[in-house]
Amino acid sequence: MYCVRKIVDDLYWVGGNDRRLSLFENIHPIPKGVSYNSYLLLDEKTVLFDTVDWSVCRQFLENVKEVLGNRSLDYMVINHMEPDHAACIEEVILRYPNVKIICTEKAFMFMNQFGFNVDDKVIKVKEGDTMSFGKHKVVFIAAPMVHWPEVMVTYDTTNGVLFSADAFGTFGALDGKLFNDEVDFKRNCIDEARRYYTNIVGKYGPHVQALLKKAGKVDIKVICPLHGPVWRNDLGYFLDKYDKWSRYEPEEKGVMIVYASMYGNTESAANYLAARLVEKGMTNVAMYDVSQTHVSYLISDTFKYSHVILASVTYNLNIYPPMLGYIMDMKALNLQKRTFALIENGSWAPQSGKLMAELLDGMKEMTILDNEISLNSSMKEDDADSMNALADSIIESMK
Repeated sequence: MYCVRKIVDDLYWVGGNDRRLSLFENIHPIPKGVSYNSYLLLDEKTVLFDTVDWSVCRQFLENVKEVLGNRSLDYMVINHMEPDHAACIEEVILRYPNVKIICTEKAFMFMNQFGFNVDDKVIKVKEGDTMSFGKHKVVFIAAPMVHWPEVMVTYDTTNGVLFSADAFGTFGALDGKLFNDEVDFKRNCIDEARRYYTNIVGKYGPHVQALLKKAGKVDIKVICPLHGPVWRNDLGYFLDKYDKWSRYEPEEKGVMIVYASMYGNTESAANYLAARLVEKGMTNVAMYDVSQTHVSYLISDTFKYSHVILASVTYNLNIYPPMLGYIMDMKALNLQKRTFALIENGSWAPQSGKLMAELLDGMKEMTILDNEISLNSSMKEDDADSMNALADSIIESMK
């Protein structure tokens, strides 16, 4: 049974939702599922914008058939060749053999790499090229590394719709609510939008900035991403988030405490510091056990908060492995412009603090406060003054 929704005149959502998949890209937990968005334009020519993941292909094909009715499909625009959006290209061709595929040169190369035999069907476009499908005229805008090198976005000059590929996406299935104003986005969706951006696109901030500059030159009225809600109002809110995230600017002044504790002693010290921060007036504090929290959530909140406290035991004369993995993910995703405080613990050779500092020093525009604390097995009364001084230093650095 088909399930479609009208977006604006002539344009329909024909995607699908996957609530069975547990790991996006087989790495990021998606407890609320994910949507795969595809869009179909009915003009003098019919145009499909991207396909979907194989898991929802049947639903997608039923949706396309319903919207097309007795018409054939003339064009298929592939903005992004990643398999969660391009897996069904051949299925579309089987049903609509006369369809022409519009894509970039690099996307065409990827099609061949994935084994699609489409050489005689492809129309290659580049930055600034335009096409008319009747009353709707579109312009193609290059968006390399947002987040693959072949990506483009497509802007409909007739109705102001931007088909934004993986930009402006959000984790989570669409529970019948297609548009941003049909959900309480700021309460229920922003965390999953941030986690999507920071883990999927976060490394490529300069490329996102380049796309934002291009987007600022056109009159966007609707944003149609490949995952998550369609934006038809309050666009400035989400554009501002993307601007901050892609410049690696914190969203909030606050403290994120991430601790690695084997037997509870490092956790106890982290709890003590959190209480002192709150007593001193810094109530925007979030705490995470690095062993219990998937790194995608840690990365998301590291983009959110201005200050991060890393408290780690020393393990085999090194950083505790989950903490090391978290720091390496920060580095891989190009995180910048944060202030760190470090607490190390060890029973005979504590050195995780020194090793964490060395890793952070190799990252851009990171500030490490001088008040590093070294514990021997557990926190003692003698350590209380140092903890209070560290709390003071953190709060002072926020002014």
